[in-house]
Amino acid sequence: MKKRRMGSRIHRLGLLLLGITAGAQAFEPLPEKPSEPATNPTTPAKVALGKALYFDPRLSMDGSVSCNSCHNVMGGGEDGRPFSMGVRGQLGGRSSPTVWNAAFLSVQFWDGRAPSLEEQAKGPMINPVEMGNPDHAAVVKRLQGIEGYNPLFKQAFNAPEITIDRVAQAIAAYERTLITPDSSLDRYLKGDKKALNESQVRGMQAFQDVGCVACHSGAAFAGPALPEGQGFYQKFPTFPGSAYDAKYRLTEDTGRFQATHQEADRHMFRVPTLRNVALTAPYFHNGAVSTLEEAVRVMAKAQLNKELDDGQVRDLTAFLGALTGTFPSQEMPQLPPTPGRTAFAP
Repeated sequence: MKKRRMGSRIHRLGLLLLGITAGAQAFEPLPEKPSEPATNPTTPAKVALGKALYFDPRLSMDGSVSCNSCHNVMGGGEDGRPFSMGVRGQLGGRSSPTVWNAAFLSVQFWDGRAPSLEEQAKGPMINPVEMGNPDHAAVVKRLQGIEGYNPLFKQAFNAPEITIDRVAQAIAAYERTLITPDSSLDRYLKGDKKALNESQVRGMQAFQDVGCVACHSGAAFAGPALPEGQGFYQKFPTFPGSAYDAKYRLTEDTGRFQATHQEADRHMFRVPTLRNVALTAPYFHNGAVSTLEEAVRVMAKAQLNKELDDGQVRDLTAFLGALTGTFPSQEMPQLPPTPGRTAFAP
């Protein structure tokens, strides 16, 4: 009987290394391009405008914060801080989620309060802790005063008028280009069985056996594909009461409840993408966990009520590293100037 069990283990490992386990079928390669709304088709001119706006700190009240400040596309798409810093050095209440592959998510923000990239782009501009503008009209007025933006809006929208909707549409169009396909896992799923090492293959199987795939499924590892505006949420922690609750303050943030004030949404969060997760420390909505290995342990206990051994943690962490994709090259844009004056003149 012992010999039969050993043979079974060897046979199973062989299947894993050959890539013919049913487990691989639970995952999908990341598409090369996300879908786009009919109301905001992507064009090169719109992307160019959106990129300039994304990097322009003049969208903030005092010129100190751009979209890229908190969602740095020269790195993992966030800022590496537990809480992001806005105007006047103020700290927000949640860690910045990555902008890479955000186009594959059906809702935005940790609590899903924005139904689209377009709506998400508008929020930080008038958040008093983030970009700090009193209203969107102030943003539009400032951009109207920067002469070089007028021809860019005309090229992007076939009209020179600057509106907040067009600002948001341009930024969203640029963000839909921030896709990282061709990870080791993507290559593996497409037939290159040498793309994953043995530890990553074991981790892929553990990801399913432990139960991680129940939430982190689909091409973005953020749940099933849903219509825009319909979010995929999960309670966090699902199993409160562990030592991690106090150590990492897991129950302090009430999640989606803050946006909806519905009791059913208390401690509910949008399931985040795991694409490039090895590059987006610190982890969780409050950035309280500094390493991916510890995040794996916390998730297993808080969400699945399971305690992992060191080998499982190593293999799962190795598998998550296989979700790091190929980043498109990013060049800093030349922003429209205001010769001889400041954009913040009264």
